[in-house]
Amino acid sequence: MRTFDVQTVEIERATDEVFDFLSNPARLPEWTSAFRAVSGRRATLVTPGGSVDIDLDVRASRPQGTVDWVMTFADGSVGKAFSRVIDGGPGRSIYSFVLTPPPVPLELLEGTLDEQSRVLRAELARLRTVLGR
Repeated sequence: MRTFDVQTVEIERATDEVFDFLSNPARLPEWTSAFRAVSGRRATLVTPGGSVDIDLDVRASRPQGTVDWVMTFADGSVGKAFSRVIDGGPGRSIYSFVLTPPPVPLELLEGTLDEQSRVLRAELARLRTVLGR
């Protein structure tokens, strides 16, 4: 059973600009379908079962190019997402996203991860469009 997925997209924008955009949690609703709203360290996620409010911790490091998200749900379960922006040359960035399974029962993981992988592919395409020049 697959327990993670890694996807990458090339973006025609300087690495610092891409990092600034991604590390700002308020920008998440512009390129992801899961986030309806973000305010400070709180966010509203859209799920198949409806909307849910979560705590959102963005852990970003410009020197390493990492932007990671830790999402804590009301029941105490935690979801994590990990990403990295690297220099792809003048005016170009390579953005890599490691998708891990959400905090759901084991029997739901494979289907859930496959669905999230499809969604992530579309979101990375949207990100490239939003940041493209």
